[in-house]
Amino acid sequence: MERITATYYIETPFSSESAATVLAGEQSSGTFVAVPGETEELKYRFAARVESIDHLETVSESAIPGSTSPSGTYHRARVTVSWSVENFGYNLPVLISTLQGNLYEIRQFTGLKLLDIQLPDSYADQYAGPAFGIPGCRQLTGVQGRPLIGTIIKPSIGLTPEQTAELVKTLAEAGIDFVKDDELMGSSANSPFGKRVDAVMDVINRHADRTGKKVMYAFNISGEIDEMLQRYEKVVNAGGTCAMVSLNSVGISATKKICDQRALAIHGHRNGWGMMTRHPLLGIEFPAYQKLWRLAGVDQIHVNGIQNKFWESDDSVVQSIEACLTPMFSGYSVLPVVSSGQWGGQAPETYRRTKTIDLLYMAGGGILAHPMGPSAGVIALQQAWQAAVNGLNVAEAAGKYPEFAKSVEKFGGK
Repeated sequence: MERITATYYIETPFSSESAATVLAGEQSSGTFVAVPGETEELKYRFAARVESIDHLETVSESAIPGSTSPSGTYHRARVTVSWSVENFGYNLPVLISTLQGNLYEIRQFTGLKLLDIQLPDSYADQYAGPAFGIPGCRQLTGVQGRPLIGTIIKPSIGLTPEQTAELVKTLAEAGIDFVKDDELMGSSANSPFGKRVDAVMDVINRHADRTGKKVMYAFNISGEIDEMLQRYEKVVNAGGTCAMVSLNSVGISATKKICDQRALAIHGHRNGWGMMTRHPLLGIEFPAYQKLWRLAGVDQIHVNGIQNKFWESDDSVVQSIEACLTPMFSGYSVLPVVSSGQWGGQAPETYRRTKTIDLLYMAGGGILAHPMGPSAGVIALQQAWQAAVNGLNVAEAAGKYPEFAKSVEKFGGK
């Protein structure tokens, strides 16, 4: 039978071999003690296998405070384990329970992080994957040959539908490609979801009729499943092209239900990501994480940004972008969404490190707080990426482009 493999970074006060054996047993047919019925035949078919153990360093302090070790040392290793597809079939929640589940509570581990997973080709037959991905999002926005430039409605919450629509009008006229609700905006007291959709799409549709360019707006439909389906239908009927889902809040089954409708590009916001990965020896790494959401069908997914305002290192961001751009099955293209304290000044370094323009590059304050106004903020980002692709540094770009130069004056010291 086909098998799924998972690679973990572990820390254990015991031997790496014994800890890996516990991992494989607890996450398949075994438990803490032998039980009747766990025959050799059953284990051959359903037990997880330890495929490899790569011993790393031994340390004197555990990754998790309060842990104890009989020997006073903790061993770290990279461990690969595999399962037969028969264990869970094509069921993403059970797959995730198997890959992550109770592992983080087992006392044999004082640290454990899921680094990556490898899925057999049969999963491509069972899961349609992203309906749009990178090519589809480019087609919907009409953007070729450069990153999609986007922004977030700010203030995050508090604007009325009319105020939001007025801001979208300004951004559309400035040439913006993408706008989204903030993840904090669902259906607030002064901005009911339906009224916001009507107001914003009236502006976007009028602009498209006049210019031929339809701005992609990601309305935050996150909620209960029935409510999300109703909101999804509202966006479709209004002529929208995108909906946003808060992935970690909504969950993989609800997200897949939305993606399965396949009429809108789905913008996957990973808010809450820090609690899953910020600790170096707990949680899940982005290469594994994004594969699960690609299976569910997400078309766009957040990856943070170079020199961001959060904790994540540039190396981690680059790894995330590369993970999104690495082919999965015969397609399953997902658009990396670069955000978090971005302005045009990070474009040259982003391009230098990634050598790609297949990005949705989003700046909130970097556009809306531009000293010459939001229109100049959009132009400045376009100029920054043109400069980056042409090999110009920030100073050279500022000397060439006046709107970008004002961005440097405003944001360059932050």
